[in-house]
Amino acid sequence: MKNFLVVVAVLLAASFASAEFKLAYVDVQKAIEQTSLGKKAKEEMKKEADKKNKELEKKKADVDKMREDIEKKRSVLAEEAFQKRAEELQMEMQKFNQIAAKAQAELQKKESELLEPIVKKMKTVIEKLAKDKGISMVIQSNQNAQIVLYANADTDLTDDLVKAVDKEK
Repeated sequence: MKNFLVVVAVLLAASFASAEFKLAYVDVQKAIEQTSLGKKAKEEMKKEADKKNKELEKKKADVDKMREDIEKKRSVLAEEAFQKRAEELQMEMQKFNQIAAKAQAELQKKESELLEPIVKKMKTVIEKLAKDKGISMVIQSNQNAQIVLYANADTDLTDDLVKAVDKEK
């Protein structure tokens, strides 16, 4: 609510300061998904995620096999031997969880590395579009956040941004 009031105050101040105040919005997430650069980054992320998932599935299968083996032999193992194997299983499960967490962190880092230059390029293109169209302010919209509750379709620069970014390459 506080952010909304700030935006309204800025808009009112700007409209009084300038007789010709134009506002537009861009759904950056949608634009990223629709540009060729964004599609390429998504494809690269999918390959990387698939690779990590295969590694994790193999490790999980090893842990599951170890668990099944222990359960099958529980009745024939001495208590000490069972405890030792149970501890080994617990350690393997901890290693698996660490590997999974590391893989997740690596994927997030990779996503940031792939998206950073795209977002940077989009900011430059948005500035150019805004200047060319005489727009005073461009705000970021998002389908999920519902920042823009209503807007005339003419004020949506998302499609123009996608075309301009794909055109520049």
